[in-house]
Amino acid sequence: MTIAIDIRCLMQPNYSGVAEYTYNLLENIFKIDEQNQYQLFYNSQHDVSANLPKFSQANVQFFGFNYPNKLFNLGLKFFKYPKIDKLLSQPDIFFMPNLNFSATTKKGRKILTVHDLSFLLYPEYFSFKQKFWHNFINPKKLINSCDKIIAVSENTKNDLINFYRIPSEKIKVVHSGLDHNLYKQIALPNFNCQQFKNKYQLPDDFILFLGTLEPRKNISGLIQAFDLLKLNFPEYINLHLVIAGDKGWKNQEIFQLAEKSPFTKQIFYLDYIQRSDKPYLYNLAKLFLFPSYYEGFGFPPLEAQACGVPVITSTNSSFIETLGETAYLVKPDHLEEITEAIHQILSTPEIKNKLILQGLENVKRFSWQNCAQDTLNILTNP
Repeated sequence: MTIAIDIRCLMQPNYSGVAEYTYNLLENIFKIDEQNQYQLFYNSQHDVSANLPKFSQANVQFFGFNYPNKLFNLGLKFFKYPKIDKLLSQPDIFFMPNLNFSATTKKGRKILTVHDLSFLLYPEYFSFKQKFWHNFINPKKLINSCDKIIAVSENTKNDLINFYRIPSEKIKVVHSGLDHNLYKQIALPNFNCQQFKNKYQLPDDFILFLGTLEPRKNISGLIQAFDLLKLNFPEYINLHLVIAGDKGWKNQEIFQLAEKSPFTKQIFYLDYIQRSDKPYLYNLAKLFLFPSYYEGFGFPPLEAQACGVPVITSTNSSFIETLGETAYLVKPDHLEEITEAIHQILSTPEIKNKLILQGLENVKRFSWQNCAQDTLNILTNP
């Protein structure tokens, strides 16, 4: 069987959640499957070869094209041309790890992973360009055109049923995974952690947010809660807030709030953190905060738990499913709740240690090996 996979999300050097999912999924599928043939499709007018993953298995072949992206997408959208499977070698299956423009013949099956419907539920958190892109791609039509849908959580499956009326039997839930070889506890002091700390001149005591800087992540609320904590509890005079992640969109308010904060000198911003460095950052943190308004799955809280860090996150979307009682859950728009959660964890060793132990147990449920096997079963079984 020949399986074509759309890897256009892997053409950028910095990986978002979708790219992390795609890379880890494919890496693990290729480890367990030597029988099927894989054709990895991408298109870019520029040379992106340096950014692409280095899969070298004998049954994996890259198919790169250099059409101008705008013209290519317009052709797929309005003329259903070119047929991507015809550009390849007539694969039996075309697998898309994320929403994107596509056009294929009816000879093979088409399978799509849907991570979330945040663009539909919270359009105010997206830029005009992103909203235009999602409207233009017409996700509902694309999803309906597929033979099967993979949802990364029950929450996403429910959203697909409730808002797009997708039949339940068409949707298979496969939880995303976690790299347990990378994300793990590190006994401190540790030479690599200290090197990382020195490189970024990090303080001794800090709480952490890591993720793309965008409105949906509620980083503005986090900064305000940090200010409230410092004002109400003078014992945290030496506590800092570290915000790490790629600058996404609509993030001006984040930097404005950080600059105007009475504790601005204790708010640190780190840009995109390489995957190999993230475990050091997690392990150095006192606790991890992720008060997002909505997530289809949410990697960072689980990564933090795997590193033995207590987690504060939200009582919404997929968090109850993936984290449940193993994290301290708060209403993301209640600053006092976030502030109290921070205080409870930092001031009560029993709560902190309980969350750490529960978190370490919780992450055992998620592995890329299981995700790969379950996904492969869906791809290869009609």
